Amino acid sequence: MTISRRTMVKMAGGVALAAPAIRGASAQATKTITFGGSVPLSGGGAETGLNVNNGYATAVKFINEMGGVEIAGTKYKLELKLFDDASDPSRAVTLIQRQIDDGVDFYLGSFGSNIVLPTAAITERAEKPMVQAGGGSDQIFVQGYKYMFGFFPRATRQFLSTAAFIKTLAPPVQNYSVIYTNDAFSKTAATGVMNAMKAQGIPMLDSYAFPETITDASSVLAAIRAKTPEALICMTHDQDNLLLAKQMIATGTNVNLLFQGLGPQLGSFRDTLGKAANGIYFQTYWDERAPLKDRFFGTSAAFAAYYKKNYTRPLAYHVSAGAACIVTYLEAMMAAKSIDPAKVRDALANIDIETQYSRIKFTEQGDGDPVVMGPWVGQVVGGAPEVVSPANAKTAAYTYPTPPWAQRT
Repeated sequence: MTISRRTMVKMAGGVALAAPAIRGASAQATKTITFGGSVPLSGGGAETGLNVNNGYATAVKFINEMGGVEIAGTKYKLELKLFDDASDPSRAVTLIQRQIDDGVDFYLGSFGSNIVLPTAAITERAEKPMVQAGGGSDQIFVQGYKYMFGFFPRATRQFLSTAAFIKTLAPPVQNYSVIYTNDAFSKTAATGVMNAMKAQGIPMLDSYAFPETITDASSVLAAIRAKTPEALICMTHDQDNLLLAKQMIATGTNVNLLFQGLGPQLGSFRDTLGKAANGIYFQTYWDERAPLKDRFFGTSAAFAAYYKKNYTRPLAYHVSAGAACIVTYLEAMMAAKSIDPAKVRDALANIDIETQYSRIKFTEQGDGDPVVMGPWVGQVVGGAPEVVSPANAKTAAYTYPTPPWAQRT
């Protein structure tokens, strides 16, 4: 993939707050655009859910401080009505239906395909748009939804660029094994890994399926040590990947390449592992040094600077993506010259813009275009997440083979 991608609110008791009061020029705004939705501020999805929520809140705060937005000659302020779904799909469904009944027209997605899928069904029936940066399962994008738009390519398409990168490594990667959890995203993501690696001519030794939450991987890691695949690819969520890494360290389970799709991007993940995190590969969709820009924040660097000035939680790509969901909505509204949900939906379906996060373009099924919105390959280097591929976006050289856990510095 080339650089054609160019191409929190602060918490109180774990509950997302509405957008902050408008200051300065934004006081001139006479109407309000309300974005509803739920996010996991507690429960299993909270670590990344907080990042998505921070991104939504950052955009609303910034745009309101800049005076709001003008659409078809009318000035609007922005308002968030986000609720903690506690990583519970049933709770999320109840909250979204309540917002539909209350007349909210525009929705932001939760984090986790298991929540995005059922909530998108509700907003679809109500013919209300949803723009989300939290669900990538193929199941979301084969339902025939017309009002739901996701920032990530569907799961089976997300490993294409990484497999191509692995093919270039020297000495060549001769084989791999894959670990995944049996949830809506991870299972389909693992299928994408298998398809992409097969296309590159790299054979699979074994695949290991876990329940939705991993509590112990000792038997699987013993099997991995017995066969010693050159690459181990973990398509599980951040807390599962953290447990896997910790147990790999404790049992001396070493591979030349460890790829963990989610987790290493997070400061908390890297802090927990310390120097052992160095060398772990991951997928990433954004870096603050990327040459991207939009009409609201300006550049990726400017967005990052504003975020760091206002929030203490470490910056991750889900934050940038959440903010870009708001920007994408506003660009669609300006293109439609309307805040009518149906007209905004049509504008979203045809949108092709650059934001500080990425170029934004959706497939006919609503997922991110796999060419322009696909992931980059990252690696933890010196305790920090770096982009190591593609070449014209990279921020650091990669390490391969990765040193054993005990030799990492």
